[in-house]
Amino acid sequence: MNQHSPLRSASLIERAAELYGFGAPPPVTVPAPRPEPEIVARPKPEAPAEVRREPEPRPTAEARREPAPRSEPKPQQRLARIDRARLREAGLIEPDAPAGALAEELRIVKRQLLLNVRSATDLPEAKRRTILLCSAHPDEGKTFCALNLALSLAGERDTEVLLVDADFPKPEIPARLGIQAERGLVDALADPSLDPEALVAATDLRGLSILPAGKRVDNVTELLASERTREVLKRLAADPKRIILFDSPPALAASPASVLAALAGQLLMVVRADQTKEGDLAEAIELLSACERVSLVLNGTGLSAGGRRFGTYYGYGT
Repeated sequence: MNQHSPLRSASLIERAAELYGFGAPPPVTVPAPRPEPEIVARPKPEAPAEVRREPEPRPTAEARREPAPRSEPKPQQRLARIDRARLREAGLIEPDAPAGALAEELRIVKRQLLLNVRSATDLPEAKRRTILLCSAHPDEGKTFCALNLALSLAGERDTEVLLVDADFPKPEIPARLGIQAERGLVDALADPSLDPEALVAATDLRGLSILPAGKRVDNVTELLASERTREVLKRLAADPKRIILFDSPPALAASPASVLAALAGQLLMVVRADQTKEGDLAEAIELLSACERVSLVLNGTGLSAGGRRFGTYYGYGT
């Protein structure tokens, strides 16, 4: 799943798993018509005294107000505008653009993730909607995949996605979207008086909001391991339509990923074709073993002759 590499036959999840060995309605009874009642002439009653009724109150402006549309920023949120030109330059999928190969591959990936969210009934409801995206080493396309997956998930009619920049040593998500990074997750963890929802940046792309990493601190791993983190996640997961997607540091390069794994219901590992070593991948997954549901997505794949090319059906590619 890379802007510089075409895609081959099976889906990215299937290929990664293979490469790395991971393993009639009831009848309706219609009642018979009831007989017409016999009409008996009765004396005409006297007209009752006139009773004056108070006029019914008219609905207030607040009562007449319709529900807010999906992703309308809350009063405490700031609205961030995504730089579409920057998305094109980075090879990311563009909202409302015609379907292409990358967008189609991402649709397969997100369908599997959403299926896992619905089927993981043994997990707390909020944890089921929390997904950790990680890699073994830097430069394997982790943030590129996280951004594309968030953009794709935002296209779902019944889903909101909150993309959390949890790569604290190297936060890149706001800059890649052309958004100014301000306070974020670390600030909410360090200051119990802060409402984490107030630090979420709603974007002009329906269904997508961003939570920046926040200030740099030396004890971020200890902050993540505190009870405050669970309180923050509970607040962020209050909307039952929201999927929380964490972009974490590489597992073999920084310690926060191992703590975040315990908070996530799913782990999506990005493996770079012809670069990620099987031993390194196994070691990274062992460090993240607090999350039992692991999927692999293969990044930077090549195209095999006669293989599937998503996008050609829509008129793209040759």
